[in-house]
Amino acid sequence: MRWWKVLGLAGLAGVAATGVVIARAERRRRSYTPEEIRDRLRERHAQAAGNGTPAGEQA
Repeated sequence: MRWWKVLGLAGLAGVAATGVVIARAERRRRSYTPEEIRDRLRERHAQAAGNGTPAGEQA
């Protein structure tokens, strides 16, 4: 029965590590200002539209 305890502790450590990774990603995502998000979305839209140049720049 001892290996069940080891398996349980390993599972608990995995859940904790996953929570840490998710928390870091969420913190990084929330650190963007609304203007930065808009700029990134405009750049992605320009690239998807086939223009290839970021928004605000003219070719």
